[in-house]
Amino acid sequence: MKNKKLAIPSAIYVALCFIFLYLPIVVTMVFSFNSSKSLTSMTGFSMQWYARLIEDGSIMKAVYVSVSIAMFATIISTALGTITAIGLSKCKKVLKDVIINLNDIPIMNPDIVTAIGLMILFSSITLEKGYLTMLLSHIAFCTPYVLTSVYPKVRNLDPNIAEAALDLGATPFEALTKVIIPMLKDGIFAGMLLAFTMSFDDFVISYFVTGNGVQNISIIVYNMTKRTNPTINALSTIVILIIAITLIVINVMPERFKNFMKYFAAGLFAAGLIVTVFTGFAGTQRTLRVYNAGEYADPSVLESFEREYGARLIYETFDSNESMYTKVKSGAQYDIIIPSDYMIERLINEDMLKPIDWSKLTNADGLDPAIMGFDFDADNTYSVPYFVGTVGILYDKTVIDEEDLSEGWELLRNEKYKGNIYMYDSERDSFMVALKALGYSMNTDNKDEIDEAYRWLIEQRDRMDVVYAGDDVIDNMISGNKALAVVYSGDAAYIISENENMGYLEPSQGTNEWCDSMVITKDCEDEELAHEYIDYMLSYDAAYANSAYVGYSSPITEVSNELSEEDYEGIDAYVPDFGYELNESFRYQETSIKQYFADLWTKVKAY
Repeated sequence: MKNKKLAIPSAIYVALCFIFLYLPIVVTMVFSFNSSKSLTSMTGFSMQWYARLIEDGSIMKAVYVSVSIAMFATIISTALGTITAIGLSKCKKVLKDVIINLNDIPIMNPDIVTAIGLMILFSSITLEKGYLTMLLSHIAFCTPYVLTSVYPKVRNLDPNIAEAALDLGATPFEALTKVIIPMLKDGIFAGMLLAFTMSFDDFVISYFVTGNGVQNISIIVYNMTKRTNPTINALSTIVILIIAITLIVINVMPERFKNFMKYFAAGLFAAGLIVTVFTGFAGTQRTLRVYNAGEYADPSVLESFEREYGARLIYETFDSNESMYTKVKSGAQYDIIIPSDYMIERLINEDMLKPIDWSKLTNADGLDPAIMGFDFDADNTYSVPYFVGTVGILYDKTVIDEEDLSEGWELLRNEKYKGNIYMYDSERDSFMVALKALGYSMNTDNKDEIDEAYRWLIEQRDRMDVVYAGDDVIDNMISGNKALAVVYSGDAAYIISENENMGYLEPSQGTNEWCDSMVITKDCEDEELAHEYIDYMLSYDAAYANSAYVGYSSPITEVSNELSEEDYEGIDAYVPDFGYELNESFRYQETSIKQYFADLWTKVKAY
């Protein structure tokens, strides 16, 4: 009876453990069939995200890259790790201990350190980043795990077995393949599975060592998270199902069928190898390398450009202006990049850009004069507007009193809305809010004014119980989780289109009037094609598709006017109020001031 009483809570603990592990997976799978973009509110059943997944060529390419890299890295690292483990058994103890300790360093080393080291290595030997550099990196970090799995099995081997095989007439190769390796198969298979898993899941190292448009699933998914994209759920569901089916088949299918599957997998691997090799040698068409923010272009527009101009587009994405700058400075070469205003100013100051030949841009006449001539490039010598917008306050009209809107940024410190506020988790945007609320320039380098803004943020944090949120604010505000949020105008337009209770306020104290633009780098190898790409993005059809897909206001007047009357009818946030005298654009900060802001922001977040 005593044992039975103990068994009941044990079963409950096990059940709770499995619920904890698998509930997120179930939620992901359920929301992959959601009819809306919401990641938290189920509005109906739909297969649209699976259809979009199949249509999105970039995702299919990423799947191929992930699988092929993982397969190659697994095979090569397994061979290297196994051979090394066998060789270690014949080494002297001192050498053996040194090698084992050296092997442990990459395993214990943080991924980011390994990633930066490999990136610097490839840049220093001028090895072009892409498929090969990613493969070499994956082999490098997978091999130590294989060695760690195989070596314990080698230590347990009878050292006389190999000699006995040789005495019985086996050649050294036969002794290795028919005697030693079969006895190590458990360790080898464990190492293979670990290597494949590590390679398939890797993001950090892959992100820093890749280039030329080569992206794996992890990089694609990371870029998707910058905006609400349920295609992630569809992709995740397919991966989960494949893994589950594979495990079931392996455990229940007959041995004869297992052999068939081995040959089938080998055939697929050989086919993948052939495709990879031929892909590497194929193609003499013109090539353009574009570096843009994640989820910042309609994939169909990129494909149509390739068809129309008979060019190959190597399209990569970044998550922030700073990470883009780091990668470019490390030696990565691009023809066109799409940074924000202050970063463009920095690139101009460091002589990293080529002037735009406006005579080659036949569609430039459609640009709205109101969004030309920003301070960071007053004559638009180097930049062509891509998307524009402002930063403002998104508010729930059913909660916020209309008369309180006149407070502007001080609305974010109105105690009636305590615990009901999202601040944008961004150093510059948060300090912009505080500086504007105090009547200062958001580009100030006066430390007294910056200190006062810091105290404004600290007081708001402590008094208002604010939540600092990133791009997840989009889905949270669609669901109405808070009454106030600091957001970009394009995100506000999308949120309002999904939740009619929301409104958008541009405070009277002024705000950030931003402009992301297309620029041509000094490394551009085909200026003619680069200008054709920019001109194509300014065409009505491309600009319309891009703006409708992303949700930000187009710099093309006709497009912004038409979308404001169609998809975003009645939504002021889509076409924000430009030209207000107190509005500003971010300017490049000197290193000392930037560090001063960063130190204070760390203190704001440290609670």
